[in-house]
Amino acid sequence: MTSREEQVLERIDRARRRKARVREEHITMAHGAGGRATQTLIEAVFLDAFRNPLLEPLEDGAVIQVPAFTAPGGACARLAFTTDSYVVSPLFFPGGDIGDLAVNGTVNDLAVCGARPLYLSAGFVLEEGFPVEDLRRVAASMARAAAAAGVAIVTGDTKVVQRGKADGCYVTTAGVGLLDRDTRLGVARARPGDAVLVSGPIGEHGVTIMLARGELDIEADVTSDTAPLNGLITALLQATGAVRCLRDATRGGVATILNEIARASDVAVVVDEDAVPVRPDVRGACELLGIDPLYVACEGRVVVVVAGEAAEEALAALRGHPLGAGAAIIGRVAADPPSLVLLRTAFGGTRIVDVLVGDPLPRIC
Repeated sequence: MTSREEQVLERIDRARRRKARVREEHITMAHGAGGRATQTLIEAVFLDAFRNPLLEPLEDGAVIQVPAFTAPGGACARLAFTTDSYVVSPLFFPGGDIGDLAVNGTVNDLAVCGARPLYLSAGFVLEEGFPVEDLRRVAASMARAAAAAGVAIVTGDTKVVQRGKADGCYVTTAGVGLLDRDTRLGVARARPGDAVLVSGPIGEHGVTIMLARGELDIEADVTSDTAPLNGLITALLQATGAVRCLRDATRGGVATILNEIARASDVAVVVDEDAVPVRPDVRGACELLGIDPLYVACEGRVVVVVAGEAAEEALAALRGHPLGAGAAIIGRVAADPPSLVLLRTAFGGTRIVDVLVGDPLPRIC
């Protein structure tokens, strides 16, 4: 690198290591986009208030040791616990709706912890005037999704607010899963030489939601990829013990997940642009919207970091499952420059892929 490039990287590193501070006086839509503003809000407000060893890793769920129960072999049982809220607009869209999205999203957050999802809760905030028939559709969709994922919805809550104080229906789900194997996963476990994989084409859910709103004069045959990933992840973990990290690429897309890995592990993630699977209709819609597919949300794709020597084995395991048929190795982990994601472009150049800034795709989940 030239001295100028080194200076730029040093400035980026210094900026990222500053203590998180929310500069805005009021919440903006960017705070819910899953990018830089979201990370700052979480670290400066919630992590600062609730700080504890289980929360500090900021994974998709917490892994909890439960000494009151004995696992096979006499060890303490390990449970994964997660929660998520859903405010997607519109409520019904090609390929899914807020109901199956809520179930699948919580199942996936448990699965990427290495857990077997077992039980969910469901909380509903309903607006006065919301059609009961639509609520029945949402509930039926959740029931089907839970059955497909092999989980049970065992408790819940319902609140109603005045007309105009909400947007039809919001859903919050929480989930508990059991870690059957001694798997240790996390964004801080990536090492130089590791391979980075994605389980299929990216960006389908985010583009589907944007087009379903009918605000853009764009026609494309795109449907959401929302799906439960626990079966796919189980097949992967059974095939190889070399998996370092699993994350489902929702808000902020694959780019934001890779930045979280690079930052937590203090490594570089180098991605080959030509290797990233994107369907032509999704790529075309993104080009018209001026959005990079790497930042567009998925709801049925997992990003995998695995030891380099196990990359082909992991790829074969993913492709052997229906939800991983389009899996690909998209990059590698390197030592330098630490905490950065680099993209090798189709034109032979290299550029930095930073965390998402702003909110180009609001309320996609």
